[in-house]
Amino acid sequence: MSKPNIGFIGLGLMGTPMVENLLNRGYTVRVLGNRDRTGIERMLAKGADEAATARELAETVDVVMLCMGTSDHVEGRMRGPDGVIAGLSAGKVVVDFGTSLPSSTRALGDEVAAKGAAMMDAPLGRTPAHAIDGLLNIMAAGDDATFAKMKPVFEDQGENVFHVGPLGAGHTIKLMNNFFGMTQANAMCEAFAIADKAGVSRQTLFDVVAAGPLKSGMMEFVSAYALDGDATKLEFSIANAGKDVGYYNQMVTDLGLSTVMGKGPGEALARARDEGHGDEMVSQMVDSYARWFSD
Repeated sequence: MSKPNIGFIGLGLMGTPMVENLLNRGYTVRVLGNRDRTGIERMLAKGADEAATARELAETVDVVMLCMGTSDHVEGRMRGPDGVIAGLSAGKVVVDFGTSLPSSTRALGDEVAAKGAAMMDAPLGRTPAHAIDGLLNIMAAGDDATFAKMKPVFEDQGENVFHVGPLGAGHTIKLMNNFFGMTQANAMCEAFAIADKAGVSRQTLFDVVAAGPLKSGMMEFVSAYALDGDATKLEFSIANAGKDVGYYNQMVTDLGLSTVMGKGPGEALARARDEGHGDEMVSQMVDSYARWFSD
């Protein structure tokens, strides 16, 4: 089977290597410009071409992929006279690789379906380095027929491709995953800061915890900064983490429930962001906890 023509919106930290991987695998890719043209120019030099509007992009490709920061960003590109939906026609597919609110995803899916097209949410796991090599984890959600159609493309982008359920299920699972991870990260950051106040060495705390069942990848990511000053092991900003935990809390509210565990990390991440540390990495939250305990 011939490869579908791809349109890609959102050439940031993750989107740019995803496009490079697609180009390396022989896909024809059109991209949409943004104010930061760093990724755009790199991919144009590698063989992508550029559409003037999201509508034009959608009109001229088989599959539109978005990798954007927030639900508002996705909705802004999808709707309106120059948006993706205006350019869709029967048989086309839209894939949202970002981390969005499930309720927003399902609402957009209804509008996409009204044009005879189909939408999938397919949030990602792993890093930009995995993206360029096609080794991402992909949590794809949508109807069976659309998943079957997109599976070969996803397998060129991901090492582990999961079909997790109907539209919105991917974003639901991703938000639960990130809530869990950010709860762990915040707990470890606070523990290190409390160790300072209690006169216990951070290294000793790490050694004892790491010898038991609480040892985890997230613990090691946080410890890399808390012990050695290396924030690169978890390249996930405080602002993005706060957004995702906020989305998790909103999702729980939309279910008619009230989160218990989501409140703590949500409030801490928001406070650090509001104090001007949103661009720092999550592991650097240990510094925020240390400041708060010194106030």
